Amino acid sequence: MVRVMLAVAALILAAGLAAAQSNPIAARKALMKANGAQAKIGAAIAKGEAPFDLEKVQTIFATFMEAAEKAPALFPDNSKTGGKTEALPAIWKNKPDFEARLAKFGADAKAAQADIKDLAAFKATWSGFIRNNCTGCHEKYVQKD
Repeated sequence: MVRVMLAVAALILAAGLAAAQSNPIAARKALMKANGAQAKIGAAIAKGEAPFDLEKVQTIFATFMEAAEKAPALFPDNSKTGGKTEALPAIWKNKPDFEARLAKFGADAKAAQADIKDLAAFKATWSGFIRNNCTGCHEKYVQKD
């Protein structure tokens, strides 16, 4: 099951990133979709709706690290509009802050991946990780529905 989830996440990510050269909006959407899928798994574990599985947790944070590494290149100036992008103009107005947030996201994911070995450590880390990285960035840089 875990290998299937890894393969699916990798395929989604690879397909999206392959399109990055010609369509950065589609590529970043694929990247964020993979993050969202992994975040759902993490949330289920944190809520006790899914059992703790260290391999799944490692995959979650590996996906986040890869996204943090690849995302900055997916926001070129020519991708501010179109493709039903949800990215707000604030990204390009304050690119250093946006890129710093991505770097922090990656560094925090790497630290979490190294530190988490059991459910207690995961629960102690998860909500703060999401709040300090995902929520903060989305509030500032993603269009609300």
